[in-house]
Amino acid sequence: MELRQLRYFIAVAEEMNITRAANRLHMTQPPLSRQIQQIEENVGLPLFERGSRPLRLTEAGRIFYAQAKRLIDEADELAPLTRRLAQLAERVVIGFVPSTLYGALPAVIRAFREAAPHIELSLIEMFTIEQLGALKGGRIDVGFGRLRFDDAQLAREVLVEERMIAALPQDHPLARQKKALTLAALAQETLIVYPSTPRPSYADQQLSAMHDHALEPKAIHEVRELQTALGLVAAQVGVCLVPESVEGLRAHGVVYRPIPAANVASPIIMSRRLQDESPTTTLLCSLARELFKRV
Repeated sequence: MELRQLRYFIAVAEEMNITRAANRLHMTQPPLSRQIQQIEENVGLPLFERGSRPLRLTEAGRIFYAQAKRLIDEADELAPLTRRLAQLAERVVIGFVPSTLYGALPAVIRAFREAAPHIELSLIEMFTIEQLGALKGGRIDVGFGRLRFDDAQLAREVLVEERMIAALPQDHPLARQKKALTLAALAQETLIVYPSTPRPSYADQQLSAMHDHALEPKAIHEVRELQTALGLVAAQVGVCLVPESVEGLRAHGVVYRPIPAANVASPIIMSRRLQDESPTTTLLCSLARELFKRV
C-alpha cells in the first residue's frame, strides 16, 4: 500500500465526506471512491460503515486511521529531519526545561563550548513534552527534561534523581519549627504547582509526591512557571515542592527545607534520537553524563 493511498484514506476519515475529501485532495470523487474501495480490499475489512451519513469509521477503520496517521506524520518529518541531520557537523541544538539550569546543565554547556569551539551551540527553552516532537522533527538534537516517557524513536537516560524540597514563606510556622518537615504537614497548606500547561509536567510530579503517600493537598494553585510559584510562596499564598538545585535561587521571602522521610525525587532526563551517533551529539551526551555525576 502506498503513502498516497494512506493520505486518501486519512482525508476521507477526517472530512467524513467523500466530496469534501476529494476537494481537499484536489481530485474528483469517483477515483477517490475507487481508492478507498481498493484500500478496504487490501485490508480485507470494511473501514467505513456502509450507508451512514455522515460517514463513520468502523472499529477496524479507527485502528487503521491511527496507524496511517502515525506513518504519514513520520514520513512528513523525514525531509526536515534529513536536512537537519546534514547540519550536525556544524551545529547542535539543546532543548531544556528551565529548572535544569539550576543544576549541572550550565557546566555542561561551558564544557562543550570549550571542547568544541568550532561548533555552533543553540539552546531552546521547552517543556519535556515539546522536546519529544522537536527531537523527532530534527529541531533539537538533545533534550534535558524531567518526565519519564517511552518512545520507540528516542533514547533517554536518567542523569540524576534530584530530591524535592519544600519552598516556604520565611515566616511560616513550618519554616520555624525544630522537628523535621513532613509531606503530611505540607498537605495542610495550599500547594502551588507549576507549570499549569502543558500536561503532563513537573506539576504532576509534585501532586504524585503527595498521592504516593495517600495525601491530598488542602488546595492546589496552578501557575505557569517556577518564578511565579516562588513569588506566591513569598506572598504567603501557599507552599511549593521544588528540585533541590533550586535552593541556589535566593528568592526574597522564601526559605527552603528538606523533607527527610518523604524520599521524593524528580529526575533530570537526557533524551536524543535513537540512531543519532554523530560526533557532536556523542560529545555533548558524554559531557552531560560526567558532569551530572558530580552534582
